[in-house]
Amino acid sequence: MARYTGADCKRCRREKQKLFLKGSKCESAKCPIEIRPYPPGEHGRGRTKDSEYLLQLREKQKATRIYGILEKQFRGYYAEANKKSGKTGENLLRILETRLDNVVYRAGFAKSRDHARQLVRHGHFIVNGVKTDIPSARVVVNDIVEVRPKSRTMTPFQVAVAEAGERTVPAWLESIPSQLRILVHSMPERQVIDTQVQEQLIVELYSK
Repeated sequence: MARYTGADCKRCRREKQKLFLKGSKCESAKCPIEIRPYPPGEHGRGRTKDSEYLLQLREKQKATRIYGILEKQFRGYYAEANKKSGKTGENLLRILETRLDNVVYRAGFAKSRDHARQLVRHGHFIVNGVKTDIPSARVVVNDIVEVRPKSRTMTPFQVAVAEAGERTVPAWLESIPSQLRILVHSMPERQVIDTQVQEQLIVELYSK
């Protein structure tokens, strides 16, 4: 599957805000957006006319970059969200939040979503007792996500145990670092999703 292989920090600079794609680096003074808070490229500091379409496009790009999803898959998620009852934008965010790689990241078992995706792909997690190596697999209420017994001594998970409590876990999840276990108590509501995205702009973009 195609995947972006360029510099993640350029993506944050393009959106003019931190997308937290590099884990601890984003919190440090070495974060490039702190040094160069303008878009990359020759014309990065030039003025751009913020048209309605541009604002909608940038919001969609921001969401795809935060969650690490390509355009085709994102469109599929939007189509699914549009078929569900309720607000399409909130449905879309709920779908993105319940991806397995995002759940692993939110629970504090990985430094970034990219890191979480790699850990899932390498088969270090089981969901309800079944090995799952698909990052886009989605969790539902009462699911139990655990690190495989053979993987528990690996450095990333030992770090997660040592740094337990440093990251705020959303209310719909329960992280148990001592057991390297994640419990899914409910589906995420919009008010507890802290992703800085104006989902209504994405809906407007795809509704044209």
